[in-house]
Order: sequence, then structure tokens, then C-alpha cells
Amino acid sequence: MSWSQRLAELGITLPEVAAPVAAYVPAVRSGAQVFTSGQLPFVEGELAATGKVGGEVSPEEAKRHARTCVLNALAAVDALVGIDSVVRVVKVVGFVASAEGFTGQPAVVNGASEVLGEIFGEAGAHARSAVGVAELPLGSPVEVELIVEV
Repeated sequence: MSWSQRLAELGITLPEVAAPVAAYVPAVRSGAQVFTSGQLPFVEGELAATGKVGGEVSPEEAKRHARTCVLNALAAVDALVGIDSVVRVVKVVGFVASAEGFTGQPAVVNGASEVLGEIFGEAGAHARSAVGVAELPLGSPVEVELIVEV
């Protein structure tokens, strides 16, 4: 089964590639790898939420936003090389705008990791960093970047 067939089976439609908010491109291929820029939880061109996780944004909401971020990253991969050319997911880096004292960044970034496992199975197992930060662009609660092998 191809990855595009798997997405259809799961009822997942990749969104349009989010327009860059600064001077960069959504994804770059270097050799057998594609690196995405950090993706925010844009839905139909609008940021889905703003605020700090553990403050204005609950960890559960943030986990859903991390899922949106990684689907936006996959859309960038798809637009560059086609989703069916992905061999495996190599690494996920998740940034969580964290309220003071919030330490649940790994659980938030699981929103990205879990959907990659649903889509890619064993090929979705990846290395990962989940980093708490003071601020993210546009006040976003989460940002996710992705490296895949093609």
C-alpha cells in the first residue's frame, strides 16, 4: 500500500502547503533527505490557536495542534517530492511555547509522533526532540519540523 493510499484509508487529507511567514521555503531536499521548515498549526490559512501551553492552551489542545503541525510538514514534503517517495521518518523536532513551570513538552509533541506512526507504521518510528520555549512565531503554542528519508 502506498502512503497516499494509507492517508486515504485513515481519512486524512493533507492540507495546502502553509505560506511561509518570513524569508524561507517550506521544505528543502538534500540528497536522500527532505528537511521541512518549522510548521505552525495553520488551518485553512489561519493560526488555530495562540498562547502558552499550560496557560491559555491546555496540553490536550496543544497535542492536537502538534498533529496539525506535522500534517502541514507532510504537505510540504508532498509538494516537494510526493508523499509516496518517503522511505521513513528520520526526526521530529517539536517546540512548545510553555507557561512557567510547564514540563509536559514530550506529551504535547506526541500529537505529531502518534499520527506519523498511524500513517507510516514502522517507517514512522523516529528520533525526536521536544523543547520548551518562551515564545514562538505569531504567538503559536507549538511548532514542528520534520526530516524524512526519500
